[in-house]
Amino acid sequence: MGAKNCPETPRQKMINMMYIVLTAMLALNVSAEVLEAFRVVDSSLLQTLRAVDMQNSQIYSSFEQAYAENPTKVAEWKQKADDVQLQSAEMIAYVSSLKDELVNYSGSSPVNEENPITDEGFYHVTVSGETIQIGKSDDLNGPSELMITQKNADKLKETIIAYRDFLVSQINEEDTDLMETILSELDTSDPKKRSKDEGASKTWESEHFEDKPLVAVLTLLSKIQIDVKNSEANVAKYLYSEIDAGSFKFNRLGARVIANSNVVLQGDEYIAEVFLAAEDTTQQPEIFINNRAVEVKDGKATYKGSTEKSGVFKWSGLIKYKTPGGIIKSYPFEQEYQVSKPTVTMSASKMNVFYKGLKNPFEVGGGAIPNENLQVTMTNGKVSKVGDNYSIEPSALDELGKRTKVSVYATIGDSRRLIGTTDWRVKQVPDPVAQINQQSGGNIRKEILGIQDGVMAILEDFDFEFKYTVTEFTVETTGAGGYTNRYPAKSNRFTPEQKQALQRVNTNSIVYIGDIKAKGDDGSVRDLAPISFKVK
Repeated sequence: MGAKNCPETPRQKMINMMYIVLTAMLALNVSAEVLEAFRVVDSSLLQTLRAVDMQNSQIYSSFEQAYAENPTKVAEWKQKADDVQLQSAEMIAYVSSLKDELVNYSGSSPVNEENPITDEGFYHVTVSGETIQIGKSDDLNGPSELMITQKNADKLKETIIAYRDFLVSQINEEDTDLMETILSELDTSDPKKRSKDEGASKTWESEHFEDKPLVAVLTLLSKIQIDVKNSEANVAKYLYSEIDAGSFKFNRLGARVIANSNVVLQGDEYIAEVFLAAEDTTQQPEIFINNRAVEVKDGKATYKGSTEKSGVFKWSGLIKYKTPGGIIKSYPFEQEYQVSKPTVTMSASKMNVFYKGLKNPFEVGGGAIPNENLQVTMTNGKVSKVGDNYSIEPSALDELGKRTKVSVYATIGDSRRLIGTTDWRVKQVPDPVAQINQQSGGNIRKEILGIQDGVMAILEDFDFEFKYTVTEFTVETTGAGGYTNRYPAKSNRFTPEQKQALQRVNTNSIVYIGDIKAKGDDGSVRDLAPISFKVK
């Protein structure tokens, strides 16, 4: 058990943190903005208080229902829960009365037609339900006088300690996590000194109530009420879980059906277990399926449905159980299952062929068969699992698709079945196109040509992430007298000689780039078509 049974919500944690920050700001300045922030936090705390109270009411309702069904087994734990509810209500009421007293001590006025509620005012709802306007929300003297001088803070601390000890007494010693949660939520220890030079040690009472404005004190008391309600919820849930494991949690009593699958393949067996949840091992229920009594073992019955034909089939039943009070209760249920013929769909994620040298994405759908029950194999290559899909890596080219087959098997029950085979073509990755300045020829300005770094190999309109890199090329230009000059390069970048030649070319002359070779990511080398440009 422990805090995990009723943890603080993120909203409540945020509010608590805001309270700490605002309290620290009080040491600097009691501004109108700080007071307004406290009012907002207090309003949020009160909303949270109502939400936790509703949650606690549901727990106590569960106790009432369980007690009505089986008073012998539930009585001990319900009595403890009733005591927790009573003590918590008294604790909340005591803190609420302190709020009323603080507001009246610092001055207040009733809300009426002459004094209506406004957005600028600070208001408080008393224990009797009357809404009153707080006269001095920034009052520092009243709270200190009432809580410190008149010792009401001492009494509050003693009351919290007594309530905390009472809650701890309801918990078994081995449930240390829950005990630590209660002790932490209702902690009243004195704060530690932050430094040796800080001066006299503060007490829990002075830390929270001395020289604090009224609105901050009211917010703190709302926080204490939240801590009380959370502690109550933790202990109430713990007590409910301690009801004898052999008895029902009657608020969850109902028919349960567990099938091996609601969708089965034609020819396979549909099996479902029918049982009464949280069964009482001292007696067996009666179970009827399709109006016929069936054998019950360990509180369960087994139903086997026909799978000879495909389609959707419905079945129903009734569970009868005698409560400890001798009352026969009936719990009807309805179920359906679907019988499907084995089907499989296969598709290459990018195109309708496989490419040699690439990891081709491949998707498989088994219809009603879960993906985890499918296995994919192939001829002429290998298959790898990638997340929920697959990767296909062909070994050799197969332009006609005669040697490349992909097969899908399914594990159904205890057997492995072939549910589909398809033929695929394996093609070579297409040749790239040589480009300069994203052009494969045509007119180009001399100044643009002069700033280019080299020749790129581009795969146009190809969906895969596959790259080619130019490994060599030759630049040809026309020099004086009409002679052709050739300048080779052994990479994809222009050599210094090539750059000088490009800078010397005349307008309207032709620059020819040929002998282009490019190497792909798969290691293959391609001869690319030459490109030419007219210099402008």
